[in-house]
Amino acid sequence: MDIAHGSRYVDLLRLALRHGRRDLLQGVDVDDFDPDGDLGDIEGDAPERLADDLERMGPTYIKFGQLLSTRVDLLPAAYTEALARLQDHVAPFPFEQVSATVEAELGAPLRNLFSQFDEEPLAAASLAQVHRARTRNGRDVVVKVQRPDVRETVRGDMEVLGSLADKVERHTEVGRRYGITDLLAQFRRTLAGELDYRREAHNLVRFGELTADYEHLLVPQPIPELSSSRVLTMDYIAGRPVTSVGPLGLIDLDTRPLVEELFSAYLKMILVDGTLHADPHPGNVLVTDDGRLALLDFGMVTSVPRRMRDRIVKLLLAISDGDGEEAALVLAEMGHPLAGYDAGRFRDDVSHLVSNAVAMGSDVEAGTVLVELSRLSGAHGLRPPAEMSMVGKTLLNLDQVTAHLDPGFAPAEAIRDNLEQLLRSGLSVSLSGAIASAIEAKEFAAQLPRRANRVMDALSEGELAVRVKTIDEVRLLSLLQRLTNRLTMGIVLAAIVVGAALMMQVPTTAQILGYPAIAMVFFLLAAIAGAVLLVTIVVTDRRSAQAAQRDRDG
Repeated sequence: MDIAHGSRYVDLLRLALRHGRRDLLQGVDVDDFDPDGDLGDIEGDAPERLADDLERMGPTYIKFGQLLSTRVDLLPAAYTEALARLQDHVAPFPFEQVSATVEAELGAPLRNLFSQFDEEPLAAASLAQVHRARTRNGRDVVVKVQRPDVRETVRGDMEVLGSLADKVERHTEVGRRYGITDLLAQFRRTLAGELDYRREAHNLVRFGELTADYEHLLVPQPIPELSSSRVLTMDYIAGRPVTSVGPLGLIDLDTRPLVEELFSAYLKMILVDGTLHADPHPGNVLVTDDGRLALLDFGMVTSVPRRMRDRIVKLLLAISDGDGEEAALVLAEMGHPLAGYDAGRFRDDVSHLVSNAVAMGSDVEAGTVLVELSRLSGAHGLRPPAEMSMVGKTLLNLDQVTAHLDPGFAPAEAIRDNLEQLLRSGLSVSLSGAIASAIEAKEFAAQLPRRANRVMDALSEGELAVRVKTIDEVRLLSLLQRLTNRLTMGIVLAAIVVGAALMMQVPTTAQILGYPAIAMVFFLLAAIAGAVLLVTIVVTDRRSAQAAQRDRDG
C-alpha cells in the first residue's frame, strides 16, 4: 500500500464495511408492493448515510456519487435518489487564492482584467467557486475559479479507486457483474472533462448553437480571452432557479411555450445532434427576468453514438405504440447479457411495464419509463449501456422541470408531436456515412465477380467446404482429456490401496508401526498422490470457472 494514499484506502475500507451490504450491491430487484420504488429491506436512512459519507470524503467521491445516481440499473431507487441530492457546497477558499489563480492563469493583474470583482463568491463547491465580476468593457460576467490543488487530490483518489477496482473485478463476482473498471473509466473521463474548463467553454458554445432557434431558451456564452483550463468567465444571467419560483410567480409567466421548447430542444439535441447535457436538474435551469429559461452548468456533457440514438428512437416508438415485445427486443440489442439473463422473463416484465405506461395515457413520463426500463434490465442481468441510463435520467430531470413549470404538460404527447422529427433522425444519413456506404458498395461490386468465380471453381472441382462452428472443439477435447486423466489416476490409486491392503496379510521382518513396511509405503504413496489430485482438481476447476465467467461477461 502506498503510504501517501493510506488514509484514502482506510476511508474506502470503512465505506465498504458500512455500506457494502446485500441491499446496496444486489438490491436492484423491483418491489411490486412499493409504488414509490423504495425497497422494503433497505434500512431506514442507509441511502442518506451513504450520501453523507461521500460528501465527507471529498470532491472525487461527491462526483462519483452523482455519477452513480444516473446508473439506475446498478443501485436501488432509494440510493439513486439520495445520491442525486448530493450537495456539492463547501466552505469557500480565501480570495487571495482566487486572485492568485486568476492572475496566474490569465497572465495579468486582476485589476487589469476586470473593472470589478466581488470578493464574496456567489457559490462555492468542492471543485470550484463562482464570483460575480465586470469586464473592462462593462460586460457583467461570472468567473468560475478552480480550487487550488484539487487536481492533485482527484489524481490521488483516482489512483486508489483504479487499484481497488481492478482487484475487485478480478477477484469478486460483484465486480464482474457490475463492470467496476468500465464504470470507473467512464467516471474518469467525466471528471477529467469537468476539471478542464476549456471543454466546458466549448460546451457552452455548442449548446448556444443548438438552442439558437429556440427564442425562449438561453445559454450563457464564455469569454475566451478571460478563460483557461482553470478559470472560466461567462455571461452573468439574472434569474431564479425553477424550483424557487412559486405558484404566484408562475401566474405571471406563459409557461407552456417554455416547457414545449425545452422538451423539444432536448429531444433534438439527444436524438438528432447526439449531444447530451447530463445534468439538467431543476437547480441548473433559471427563469430569467425577461421570462426565458437559462440552462447552466455544462461540465457533464457526453455524446450519444448514432447507433444508440437510432435504438432509443425505436424504443420510444415501441413505448408509444404499447409494443412491449419490440421494446424488450430493442433493449436486448442495446444491452450486454450477464450470467443468469432470462430473455423470456425479461420480455414478459418489459411488456407488463410498457402496458402499464400506455394505460396512463398522457400522464406517462418518458424519463420515468426509460429509468424503470434501465432498472428492470439491471434486475434481469442485462447491463444497459451507460448512455441509455443517462438519457433516461436526463429526461427524468426534464420531467421534474416541466412538471413544476406547467403541471398540465404531457411529455408523452410532446414525444408524439415530435414523432416526425424523430423518424427523420432515425432514417437520415450523414454525408460522411453516405460516402462510406458508397465506398463499401463499390468495393463489394468490384470484388463480387472474382469471389463468385472462386466459389464456382471450388464447387466444380469438389473442393467447396462449409465450416460451421457450433462448439469449441479444442476446449471440449481438453476437458475430455482432463476427465480421462483424472479417472485413470483414480483407478491407479484405488489399485494401489487394494494392493497395499492385501500385502498387509503377508508376513515380513521389515515393519513400520507393527505393519509390513512395503504395505505402509504404498499406503503413504496413495495418500500423497490422492492429496495432490484433490488440490489439482480444486485449483483447475476454480480457474476454469473464472475463465468461463470472464468469457460470459466480456
